[in-house]
Amino acid sequence: MKRFLNRNNFLWLLLLVITSCTILSSCNKDELDIQQNYPFEVKVMPVPGDISNGQTVEIRVTVERSGNFKDAKYFIRYFQYDGQGTLRYYNEPPYMPNDLYQLPATQFRLYYTSQSAVSQSFDIWISDNFGNEKKVSFQFNNKD
Repeated sequence: MKRFLNRNNFLWLLLLVITSCTILSSCNKDELDIQQNYPFEVKVMPVPGDISNGQTVEIRVTVERSGNFKDAKYFIRYFQYDGQGTLRYYNEPPYMPNDLYQLPATQFRLYYTSQSAVSQSFDIWISDNFGNEKKVSFQFNNKD
């Protein structure tokens, strides 16, 4: 009977040690895994296809995130490869081509003003602080 109790105690002690090791080894991370990098899409309301010299067109843009991380930052840059014009955020000074600007909101309006009497084309690039990037292309025909 004494031998049975010693063996039974040994099995309980062994089970306790194995359980303790399993529980304690599963908690060895110093930080929690928190997803920060969420892909996004850029949605643009329709814009006119024709523009005349000096005319301004409003471009409504929404950055649609697939998840919400409060420290996500979004940036914009643009490149104009046909014609001439300026692109600005609300009443801010015009953007310089290929410069990076931080966007203060995920829903905003851009204003493109034509400065030429020919067809115009430009791309805007929206990126985040995790390296995700989306391109939106615009083309306006001259209506003069």
